[in-house]
Amino acid sequence: MATLGGRIAAGVRTLNPGYFALVMATGIVSVAMDNHGLPVLSVVLLALAMASFVVLVVLTIWRLAAHRSEMLADLRDPRIAFGYFTFVAGTDVLGTALLGRESYAPALILLIVAGPAWLVLGYVVPWTAVLGRGRGRSILGEANGTWFIWVVASQSVAVLAAGLEPHLEHLRRELAVLAVVSWAVGLFLYGAAGIFVAARMMIYPLGPKDLTPPYFVAMGATAITVVAGARIVQMADAPMVAATRGLAAGVSVVFWAFGSWLIPALLAAGVWRHVVHRIPLGYTAPLWSVVFPLGMYGVGAHYLGQADDLPLVEWIGASESWLALAVWAVTFAGMLVHLTRTVLLGAGAPATVS
Repeated sequence: MATLGGRIAAGVRTLNPGYFALVMATGIVSVAMDNHGLPVLSVVLLALAMASFVVLVVLTIWRLAAHRSEMLADLRDPRIAFGYFTFVAGTDVLGTALLGRESYAPALILLIVAGPAWLVLGYVVPWTAVLGRGRGRSILGEANGTWFIWVVASQSVAVLAAGLEPHLEHLRRELAVLAVVSWAVGLFLYGAAGIFVAARMMIYPLGPKDLTPPYFVAMGATAITVVAGARIVQMADAPMVAATRGLAAGVSVVFWAFGSWLIPALLAAGVWRHVVHRIPLGYTAPLWSVVFPLGMYGVGAHYLGQADDLPLVEWIGASESWLALAVWAVTFAGMLVHLTRTVLLGAGAPATVS
């Protein structure tokens, strides 16, 4: 039996590129609980998000140093490469959670980290995973829900920049431009990802094993687009804000409606996968891609209801946030059990944190 150190090393080697979705999910549920007026629970969740972020950064640096070939292989794989964008989104969600506690300097630092990462990954990931593949090797059949994480990353930059803009007067114009540009880019990326994923579902056979949890990100991407638009509406006056405030308000309502429409379809897909075809529902890292959209939908409806004076939408978001908290708790418990069994005890399957 491998030693504990060996099992940890094996877990680092197989670390899922999308594991920062844990930070995304925990951070956004923290924001939701703060919106509910539960500061203690919100702070506990924020502390867990920050601890998870630090651990994942350390593990990622370790993996880069010791298993660079595995990281490059993931970067070339269109099925999982877009998971690297969870680092951007996780960083921004953490910064957004800190905004609620008036921690503007740390939030700005996180934006300074996430912004360039979003820009670099936005060119590197599509090129290595999609455009850089050899002729005759179609990637359309490998498009999946993780591609929407690119959208989430773009909109997360917009959310954090828009949240900081009213509080940093000396950077107001720059933050307004960044917020509007990243929000607009995210809109176009949603259309592009939606076309590729829809084409894959219509052209290639789609079995129950193909409907993995990241497909929920299609809804999460609409929710964070709503939050970004609502935050733009609420920004302090700046030339870029004045030019787009009305558009942002209208588009946010449209995306909230479409995201709401997606929820029954995604739930039905889950029933088809796990009930009809009896695929076991056990803990895997991609499950955090379900928790984040649920939390993001609740927060998005809350901000949209406030920004556009839509009390019904705000009530729906408040109610749905409790579901997100419950799913987060179950998933977090499943993660602890999984890591205890496979990494600490070495029982069952080989050690993995994928």
